[in-house]
Formats: sequence, structure tokens, C-alpha cells
Amino acid sequence: MAAGADLSPTFTMLDGAYRSKENVSSIESEDPGTLEGLKEMKVGKPPRLLPVIRHCVSTTWLSPDLEFGIRNPSGLTSPSDDQTKFLPVFRSGSYSEIGPKQCMEDEHIRIDNLIDHVGAAVNFPSPGAFYGVFDGHGGIDAASFVRKNILKFIIEDTHFPASVEKAIRSAFVKIDHAFADDCHLDRSSGTTALTALIFGRTMLIANAGDCRAVLGKRGRAVELSRDHKPNCYTERLRIEKLGGTIFDGYLNGQLSVARAIGDWHMKGSKGSNCPLSAEPELQDLTLTEEDEFLIMGCDGLWDVMSSQCAVTLVRKELMLHNDPERCSKELVQEALNRNSCDNLTVVVICFSTDPPPRIDIPKTRVRKSISLEGLHLLKGALDSDI
Repeated sequence: MAAGADLSPTFTMLDGAYRSKENVSSIESEDPGTLEGLKEMKVGKPPRLLPVIRHCVSTTWLSPDLEFGIRNPSGLTSPSDDQTKFLPVFRSGSYSEIGPKQCMEDEHIRIDNLIDHVGAAVNFPSPGAFYGVFDGHGGIDAASFVRKNILKFIIEDTHFPASVEKAIRSAFVKIDHAFADDCHLDRSSGTTALTALIFGRTMLIANAGDCRAVLGKRGRAVELSRDHKPNCYTERLRIEKLGGTIFDGYLNGQLSVARAIGDWHMKGSKGSNCPLSAEPELQDLTLTEEDEFLIMGCDGLWDVMSSQCAVTLVRKELMLHNDPERCSKELVQEALNRNSCDNLTVVVICFSTDPPPRIDIPKTRVRKSISLEGLHLLKGALDSDI
């Protein structure tokens, strides 16, 4: 029987317990006097256990063919998602700070209306948006080059728009090669790259490096990218298979990330397989009304703050002033207060013009002393089957 089905036509209460009507009929035949007592009884549904956190939605895992185990937000859908007419409205804010470093090597891009930005010549669904965070190292050249050209490489790829995933993968590799060919730039500089391309309700996250994209889903943090650190298990296997080494957490003792664009002093000839890869990992999902905002940030943020902490802070601020620009600044300032020792760049993208709604947690007879953030962390741990 389906969960939540109306059981009242087939069940009634007798002697303090719920019994089927077939059983009641047999009782009546044995003792007709019981019928009068039954008429005074109330007909209702059997009691159901109420969930402790009503606003949380169960999660599912990515298919086994994907190489990393982040949760698949596509599975985080409510039963009515197929009938919803929800269409996101994109509005964003960003903030950058040099932090304690001597120079600023971060770059980022925000395009809330992609059609107005690229013109009507490109044929793709509306509405559309594009965002990116690029954490440079060894100089600003690589991050600046990628910020200026990555969108062009995507939409001009031969796979676009028939296969957007192939176009993005191809664009990351091609822009890496194009950077190496530009004799006016320092090809030894490098950058991580995190992008979000959105068409209608479909969002594609591409990541190469240790920037991170985190979805705020009714107050719960859902990580949409994996940090490409050399010590990460799958990255370590890939690096060692290609002849690379990891020393004290650094790739070949030089770089703290396993994937990046540029850094051609660490790569072989173009087209060869090398431990330092520019190829991104992709994650796609369909946005629903529960998906409230996306946080994109460089590792300077995530080094000192958990994904859930960032989502909780942004949601609280949006409920107060509904300004993603101020939320970005608040995240950066909080990271500085926690002694982040890196450049800081944060982009916050909202999917609605309205602030997030208040989350009501049902009252229980058992007294509890746990915060809303703690409840989300507990829910995530239970869902992860760890």
C-alpha cells in the first residue's frame, strides 16, 4: 500500500485497536449486540509516525559509473516536482578580498542574463546564467585569461548546444592549450576553475581544482563539487598511475591541487596525459523550489568554514535583507575573522526574488538542545550511510 494512502474505508477502531472491516463483520455475526457499540466508535486512520525534520528530503547517491561519491541533487526531489511550474529567477552578488597575501590572484564572473550578454545569435533555452570562480597561483595571468575566455570557448565549441557537457569538458582543455600558446602571458602561472552554467531549471557545475560549489536546499548544504586535493583518494590513484608523486600533500612537491589550468612548467606536451589535469568533473541537477541559492567560493573560504556553516549564514542573512551581495561580503568577513590566510572570493546566486521562507520544526515532547545547523549535519550523516 502506498505511503500516506487513506486507510479509513478499510479500518475502524474496536476495543482501542484498529481492525479491518472484514474482521468487524465477523464479530457482528458472532455477537449482534456488538454492532450498536461499533456505531458509537469513530472511524479514522491508523496512527502514523511523524518525521522529526519535516523539511528535510531524503537523498540518493550518484550512479556507480561516476568516480566520486557526492550526493546527486537530482535525486533530492519531492513527489510534486514533475508537476511544478517553478522557473528560477537569477540574481547574484559577489565579494573579493586580498586577505593577508601580498597580491590578489583571484578572478570571478557573474552573468545573470546570459541571452543579453551573448546576444540572440546563440540558440539556447531561456532563462540562462553563467558564473565562475578562478583561484590563481603563481601570478594572475592564468586566472585572468580563463575569466575572459572560458564562456566563449564553451559556446563556440562544436558540441554546443547539442551536448553541453561535452562542450564544457572540451572548453576546459582547449583553454588550457590556448593559454600555453599565448606568448604574452606567463605560462607557468595557473588557476583552478569552477563554473556554473544554467539553462532554465538545468544547472551544470564544472570543477577543476579546490574551489567549491554548495547548494542551499531549504537550509541544508548539498556539495555539488569535490575538492581536487592531491591526497584525495581518487586523485592520488590517478596521479600515481600517471607517474606523479605526492609529497607532504603537494603534487610533485610543488602544487596543492591535483587539477588546474596553466602551470605548464609541470605539464608535458599538449595532449599528453600528465598528473596535473585541466579536465573538469561535472555535476548536473534540475532546480526545484527547495533549491534556494548557490554558494561558489575559493578554498580560502572552505579552509576555515564548513559547507553547512556557510549555507546557514547565507540563509540567515537572506531572511534579514535578501541581498546576495551583502551575503557574499558577510561570508568573506567571517572567513577573515576565522584567520583565513588566502585570497577570498565568494559568489552567491539566488534562484528566487523572495527571501527564503522560515523553517518550522515540529515541537516534540522530548526536550532537545541542538541547533538547526546541527540537525542538518545529523541528517546529512544519516543519509550518507557512513
